[in-house]
Amino acid sequence: MTASNGLKDMIACQTRISSIIDDKLAYGGYDIAELMENKASFEEVIYLLWNGHLPTQMEYKHFTEELRANYAISDAIEQCLLIQSRPHLHPMSVLRSTVSLLGVYNLQAEERSVEAVYSQSIQLMAKIPTIIAAFARLRSGQQPIEPRSDLGFAANFLYMLKGEEASDLEIEAMNKALILHADHELNASTFAARVCASTLTDIYSCVTTAIGALKGPLHGGANERVFDMLSEIREQGDVEAYLSEKLASQEKIMGFGHRVYKTVDPREVYLREMAGALTEGTANQDLFDISQEIEFFMKEKKGLIPNVDFYSATVYHVLGIDSSIFTLIFAMSRVSGWIAHIQEQQKNNKLIRPRSQYQGALNLHYVPINKR
Repeated sequence: MTASNGLKDMIACQTRISSIIDDKLAYGGYDIAELMENKASFEEVIYLLWNGHLPTQMEYKHFTEELRANYAISDAIEQCLLIQSRPHLHPMSVLRSTVSLLGVYNLQAEERSVEAVYSQSIQLMAKIPTIIAAFARLRSGQQPIEPRSDLGFAANFLYMLKGEEASDLEIEAMNKALILHADHELNASTFAARVCASTLTDIYSCVTTAIGALKGPLHGGANERVFDMLSEIREQGDVEAYLSEKLASQEKIMGFGHRVYKTVDPREVYLREMAGALTEGTANQDLFDISQEIEFFMKEKKGLIPNVDFYSATVYHVLGIDSSIFTLIFAMSRVSGWIAHIQEQQKNNKLIRPRSQYQGALNLHYVPINKR
């Protein structure tokens, strides 16, 4: 057997959920360009990932009603968020612990029937935005805002976060960002979720595992560091000097390059478009201008393409989302894909148990401790 560093290019499973072929990302056979250009809703995409087909009008109505009916969180969960809202706690640790608590408080969490798993999936999908918005407000000394069942997924989240209805452009941007982050083949957190699911444990344990993987700086969190870079350049005022200094000291420029995509990250195209639309004529237009200068510099000097994290930093900032919770927004979207993979894994399950390649010493002989 030959080991692959980081399992690069190794095929670990078969899936119908999403694909990356020739630098094109598709969900269930639908190129994301189709979904973007036809203004699909995030709820449609969740349904597609979970069921393998787009919903009919009646299926969509029933599905969105189920999601909206489960937006609210209990007083116990809100109280736990209040306790965890101290500034020094990592937001992803809070989300990880709170999702685990959802499983503790759900009396049917251990049930494995198709109906029970579907109910658990709906509750997880619906409550995570409420948890994130409540945490963000508590952390900044504000009271949580109750969800509104008359608002869709993206609109409701922005309302709970800011306390006022978002504009059509803001809702469109949030909806697109959620769709673009929904699934991405077998990334680290999704693989972690599938490994966990292969043991036939509960869905809350699987999603908690995925959140733990996403928390790592090599997976989630890059857009937070992109925004830190934009802020530093904004203050310094010289893109080329800043980047040249970073490259000279061999520091990584966040938001560039990808393990899978070679010519373009197809998600970045739409996030760039939304970043431009959201910042045009506003006090944040310089962030978009700086971003374009950085993109040009990195292509010219390093031949690197921007990835999904690069322009999402500007989009999230303009939507009023603090950079410290950018990765939580990633999780809020990606949980749709995690759940799809958990369900797919357990429908045709085989325990994921790879081998390792031993590289240590051989044929050693035990020496009693009194002779060592």
